Amino acid sequence: MVGGLGALGAALYGIGVPKDSVIQYEAAVKGDGFLVMAHGTAEGIARAKATLATENPSAPGVLAGAKTAEPSARLVPAGG
Repeated sequence: MVGGLGALGAALYGIGVPKDSVIQYEAAVKGDGFLVMAHGTAEGIARAKATLATENPSAPGVLAGAKTAEPSARLVPAGG
């Protein structure tokens, strides 16, 4: 736990998600909710948001300017 946040919250905060949003997202996931994140062009994000809106999300939103995580050479593909 980092600053009262769990691993998910610390990771979200680390990529630039505001702490108030982190707390909301972490609580939703702990309550059996889902957190869907996407990275792409403005057009792609708009299309993803429109697609997800058909499912009546509880907190739809777009966070502009979050840091892009750098891929790690230590990550191993699933099953490998």
